[in-house]
Amino acid sequence: MYGEYIKAIRMKKEISLREFCKLAEMDASNWSKTERGLLAPPQDEEKLKKIARVLGIKIGTEAWNEMKDLANIDAGIIPEDIRSDADVLKALPMFFRTIRSDKPTAEELDKLIDMIKKED
Repeated sequence: MYGEYIKAIRMKKEISLREFCKLAEMDASNWSKTERGLLAPPQDEEKLKKIARVLGIKIGTEAWNEMKDLANIDAGIIPEDIRSDADVLKALPMFFRTIRSDKPTAEELDKLIDMIKKED
């Protein structure tokens, strides 16, 4: 997902793989594997920022957040902002069951409703 996302932006901006890698200071062979999903995306914040700058993605925008989230997802990592929120972390199992179409318990639904109400 991450690699496809980055490649699509790179292609839209008409930046070749080699030029992208030169600007981002990365090895073209390894980056090609990342774009094809054979290697995990970088997790280093500075490396992600460099990639974003090369692609014209402004830090702090929705596109930046999507890029970081896709990098985390492909690496199998729960983002720090999620891991640091104990209430959200406790709700993750229910969330996963819900998206798998497993019905949450009444107690779990009540907890989720309470969490949502707290956000208002």
